[in-house]
Amino acid sequence: MKLNKYQDIYLIGIGGIGMSALARYFISKDKMVSGYDAVRSDLCIELEKEGVKIHYDASVNKIPEKLKKKSYAEGLIIYTPAVDKSNIELSYFIKNNIPLFKRSEVLGMISKEYYTIAIAGTHGKTTTTCLLTHILKYSGKACTAFLGGISKNYNTNFILGKDDEVLIVEADEYDRSFLNLHADIAVITSIESDHLDIYKDCEELSDAFIEFVSNMKSTSTLILEDNVAKNFDVERKGQIVFSYSSNQDCVANYCIEDIKTEGYNTRFKVKYFNTLLGNFKSSLLDKDAVYNVCDHEMVLNMPGEHNISNALAAIAVCDCLNISFKNIADAITSFHGIKRRYEIQIDRENLVFIDDYAHHPEEIKATINTTKILFPGRKITVLFQPHLFSRTKFFLNEFAIALSLASEIILLDIYPAREQPIPGITSDLLLEKCNLKYKEISDKSQLLKLIRNKDLDILLTLGAGDISTLIQPIKHMLN
Repeated sequence: MKLNKYQDIYLIGIGGIGMSALARYFISKDKMVSGYDAVRSDLCIELEKEGVKIHYDASVNKIPEKLKKKSYAEGLIIYTPAVDKSNIELSYFIKNNIPLFKRSEVLGMISKEYYTIAIAGTHGKTTTTCLLTHILKYSGKACTAFLGGISKNYNTNFILGKDDEVLIVEADEYDRSFLNLHADIAVITSIESDHLDIYKDCEELSDAFIEFVSNMKSTSTLILEDNVAKNFDVERKGQIVFSYSSNQDCVANYCIEDIKTEGYNTRFKVKYFNTLLGNFKSSLLDKDAVYNVCDHEMVLNMPGEHNISNALAAIAVCDCLNISFKNIADAITSFHGIKRRYEIQIDRENLVFIDDYAHHPEEIKATINTTKILFPGRKITVLFQPHLFSRTKFFLNEFAIALSLASEIILLDIYPAREQPIPGITSDLLLEKCNLKYKEISDKSQLLKLIRNKDLDILLTLGAGDISTLIQPIKHMLN
């Protein structure tokens, strides 16, 4: 199906990070873009400034009249699975048999027109995608990119290239969305249990990743984090497979050495064994493989081994695209990061405030442990908003273990997003499980007062819900 025939684009849930990027894509194609969202978020406000008409109370009467007609061939209705099926507008289109497309389906259609690089994995997609996009742009390689976060270098989640050669997308495993993509190059950063409201277990999730790989183009390149490579049961003839690892003792195609931490910056060198490999099993190199070492030191303005791993994934892709290591190193040095990815809000001698999107137990562990390395011996207060009842239920014990790494915690109520409450699954239950002396729950309306009366040293705000709306009020109060 050709997308250029559509002139009127209507997005249900337009304020989401993925949907707003799609809206910007259609704006760049001079389409008439409008939509609905439940909340007038910062992204919605930015879209309004770009000429998009958005309303915030779901109503059939607010839908443009011509889009209500099944016969109108120039209208494209797009929705996100984050919007509940009971939504009035979504229900109207379904009831009247007006064609609807998921965001992932439309992204799949767009990707068919490009040489596509897809970044998949349960963690690390956004950082890898943003960094890769920045390196390509810095190196003068035209690319269009749909980002899962706001790049600080460009202050947007959508990059439009001229005379596009490459499309960069995040391959989202939620709702099996990434199965609509057919990549030329794919990265898998991690496969950890998640979205267990969609997948019954980690094996079924892993099977979806295998299907994602099987959908890649016949001549393609697959780049796997080493732990994924060791446990990933797939083999395709003609596909080139590379592995990478941020573990200095690991044997992979792309590794690191000489790691140094300087404040929030991380310095390291890249070792590479870049042989064109004919099948999956040969990507696991012999321990006696002779490596080349890049002459150019990488300076990443983001702390944590997980971010070194994300950078290495981007470096591997760029090497496959024949970007010089000098350009890669210079670009990484000039990368300013992503909003809400270990974002430093306040950095004073007696108070540090850092905000992060971490919403999975492994991400919370990585963020707290990174902070402990940066600030040894200091008191870490974590303010966490659990995201989804189902995720809280499935990972209750894992969340408790991860949060207990902090000195003290404050929990907000669970952010429901698309879900209805699950009886008995509450932040109170999670708090009980946390093995900490100092722990409490706060209502959002009382949070600023609670924080004002605390003796804070290091404050971490974590979560993927509307905790993001509290960051600036907290920062303003602490300043």
